[in-house]
Amino acid sequence: MTEKANAYNIFSVDEKRIDEINILNATYEAMNGAVNGLSTAPDFVLIDGNRISGMEIPHETVVKGDSKSISIAAASILAKVSRDRFICQMAEKYPEYGFEKHKGYGTKAHNEAILKYGPCPIHRRTFLRKLLGE
Repeated sequence: MTEKANAYNIFSVDEKRIDEINILNATYEAMNGAVNGLSTAPDFVLIDGNRISGMEIPHETVVKGDSKSISIAAASILAKVSRDRFICQMAEKYPEYGFEKHKGYGTKAHNEAILKYGPCPIHRRTFLRKLLGE
């Protein structure tokens, strides 16, 4: 897919930053970072969702945009594949958590691994509060 793109950029926000600014603001930061890091600046940006903060380029939010726009769908796929690759790398580094199976989502198996082994460095503390009673 990327070989046919005019430009693309993967931008991620780590767990420490997410804990610092919350998941919604981290999402905005990642979207802005991805757009601002493009090798070719866009004239207009379509954004999946109903709001964005900090986007200086003219834009439009599109609810369920990944089902309405091929550009949004492509961006969603790039983000998902990139995240899954990272999580699979973390599965090799922290095999006891089973990241390769649940991809870091709060499944029963994931929660049980956290309770058994404690959190690892990539776990968001805000994710753990309810599980660990913090």
